[in-house]
This record gives sequence, C-alpha cells and structure tokens, in this order.
Amino acid sequence: MSTQREDRPAADDPTAPNPAVEPASETQVPLLNIANILTILRILLVPVFLVVLLIGDGHELVWRLVATGVFAVAAITDRIDGQLARKYGLVTDFGKLADPIADKALIGAALVGLSVLGDLPWWVTVVIAVRELGITLLRFAVLRHAVIPAGRGGKLKTLVQTIAIGFYLLPLPDAFDVAGWVLMSAAVALTVITGLDYVVQAVRLRAGVHRVEMRAGTGV
Repeated sequence: MSTQREDRPAADDPTAPNPAVEPASETQVPLLNIANILTILRILLVPVFLVVLLIGDGHELVWRLVATGVFAVAAITDRIDGQLARKYGLVTDFGKLADPIADKALIGAALVGLSVLGDLPWWVTVVIAVRELGITLLRFAVLRHAVIPAGRGGKLKTLVQTIAIGFYLLPLPDAFDVAGWVLMSAAVALTVITGLDYVVQAVRLRAGVHRVEMRAGTGV
C-alpha cells in the first residue's frame, strides 16, 4: 500500500533504465509537499496509536475502538499519499524511503502492542519485525547506487498485514478468530516471500555495479 513502488528485480547493468530500481538522484519536486506531509503525519500517529491501544488493560471496548480508528486513519493516509504523489508528480527520494518506513513503524507498533496484550503470538511479531528491519537496512545499504522502491508484492503484503491487524484490533466475536488467523498467516507468508525478493534485487544490483566498476577499471 503506499507510494511503495517495486515490480521486478534490478537489471544486471545498473546504468540501464529499470522500472524496479530507480537511481537515487536530486529532484525538482519540493521536499515539503502534501504527499510527504501525509507520510510524516502517519509516522506521528504511530506513538498516538500505541498509547491509546495500551490504555488500561488494552481490552476496554471504547479505547480499543479508538485505537482501531487511529490505526485506520494512519493506514488511509498511506493510500492517499501514494495516489497524490503519482497523480501530481510529487514523487521524491525522501518519499520513496520515508513511506515504507512509515508503514513499517505503524505495522510494527500494532504487532508489538497486540503481542504485549497477549492477542497475537510473539513469533509472528518477531518474524515480521526481523524482515522489515532487515529490508530497511538493505535499502539504505544500496542507496548510493539506487533506490529499490517497493512494488506490487510489497503493496499486497502491506495491505494483507493491515487487514489482518484490523481483525485483531477490533473487538469482534470469537467466530471471526479463524478469519483473523488465516489473514495473519497469509501476511507472514507474503512478508517472507517479498523479503527474499528484495534480497535478490539487491544482490543483482550490487553484482551489476561491480561489473561496471571492473569494466571501468580495465578500460573495457
């Protein structure tokens, strides 16, 4: 979900145009635009959501509904900022990096909060958190060569994670427990699969950069 943009693996030749791996470059788009402001707002909503979720014993009906509402608003800004960025040409390198980080912060806060309250197994939170942290570090590691944007797989992963978390946040009847667990299982699977795809893209990008550097060094 989001301004995340990732479709296929990075090309072997990093100098060739590639829709999946976009060169990190200066942009004429103002940094302080509506899309980036919404992204920053989503980040600021994360601690608000977590505080509301953990008020009392974390299972009081009113506060649980409020927490769900804050989570929903934050998730909706993700959808809106992506649409605005693409429609009005407000895509920036800051947005490409900050948007997925904002998503990860929101999802991570929700998973940790739910695990603290005993509503979600810790292993689910750990698997997703390790993947998200690892991919974030990987994106920064290859930043000097190119920005690896998130794409369809990442968007689907985030969407399923968001819906699954919504099922766990809402005080639904026990009959919905199975549906929530199925959605969360799908979210974990997509999280792992898309994480492996990121690693493949990064490895191919680095291999391509290495080949270009070798050619330049030998004068080929």
